[in-house]
Amino acid sequence: MNKTLSTIFALAVALGTAAVAQAQEVRGDVKAGEGKIAMCIGCHGIAGYQSSFPEVYKVPKIAGQNAGYIAAALHGYAKGERRFPTMHAVSVSLSDQDIADISAYYAQLGQADAKALPEAPSREPSTEVAALLQKGACVSCHGANFAKPIDPSYPQIAGQNADYLFVALKAYKTDNNPHIGRSNAIMGGIAKQFTNKELKALAGYIGSLDGNIKTVAESRFR
Repeated sequence: MNKTLSTIFALAVALGTAAVAQAQEVRGDVKAGEGKIAMCIGCHGIAGYQSSFPEVYKVPKIAGQNAGYIAAALHGYAKGERRFPTMHAVSVSLSDQDIADISAYYAQLGQADAKALPEAPSREPSTEVAALLQKGACVSCHGANFAKPIDPSYPQIAGQNADYLFVALKAYKTDNNPHIGRSNAIMGGIAKQFTNKELKALAGYIGSLDGNIKTVAESRFR
């Protein structure tokens, strides 16, 4: 098992490095990105906004998220590696420059008052969750406090909406569905180790931690 995890993490680092190198070819402009988010704010600019597909859950917080991760996610939706009809429609309409600009904009949004996070999680997990975290080796990619991933193309997940995290984790277990799912060998291999009940417990704990990602409400929706 340890050998398998070591192989997975080595592959994760290699793929992440390649993704960052590709992303760095196009430099994002925050000011330009501010003018390109009209299609984003209807969901991500409303605090507590919920999606109803494939089930009801709060859409992810993306203000303060790593620009590399946002860009990687948008490219994934455009290519069909992440399957979600609305996000696919949005992402295929964007150029590489648009994606870089939007990612740069959201990465800095709401971060003027960002707090310094502790190196360790803001609260200890239960014995059950601690065992699940160890089994999945989640800190190996997302950082000891789940807010400092080892690569910019990986997400900060501390403080993310727990119901979204649960849906996202289940998506990595979904195969052969043209409308939902995520094609990622690394996360797929990890998520498929767990039952949905275990994934929900992991999502609940990680979502309860202190983090700097947030939803910044668009002025018209406040």
